[in-house]
Amino acid sequence: MIIADIARIPGRTFPARRWTRGLVGQGGQPIAAKGFAMGYVVLEPRGGQVPWHNQEQEEVYMVIEGKGEICVGTERGEISAGQAVFLPPGVFHQLTNTGEEPLHMMYIYCPGGDVAHWRQELDGTLPPAGAGATPPLPKGALPQRFR
Repeated sequence: MIIADIARIPGRTFPARRWTRGLVGQGGQPIAAKGFAMGYVVLEPRGGQVPWHNQEQEEVYMVIEGKGEICVGTERGEISAGQAVFLPPGVFHQLTNTGEEPLHMMYIYCPGGDVAHWRQELDGTLPPAGAGATPPLPKGALPQRFR
């Protein structure tokens, strides 16, 4: 039996002010799985983000603590503890912490595998919303803050 303990997973800090710890998936995650990936993320208060991006996989974000703004395609809304949102494949999305406390959330996407936006954010090549081939954020959405 393999038990992944988030208290013992060092994780990674990203420029958009979030700390991500992979629990399940490929590429050295504590629980190896090919069919899906799962992780735990903490967004810093007042603007920590999962920046505007898309991916081929279906995904769900589940907010455990805190509150934020979720943008999915052309829609924008509030999300808070106890709520989950479905992110369809190929649709751009962004989550921003709008609260004074850290926002804790879990993600799960299927099928598992690499998602390019992590690498792009770390190496500075993730295009800002509306640049080049990326569509703009929904009207009134909080801008990307890590650029």
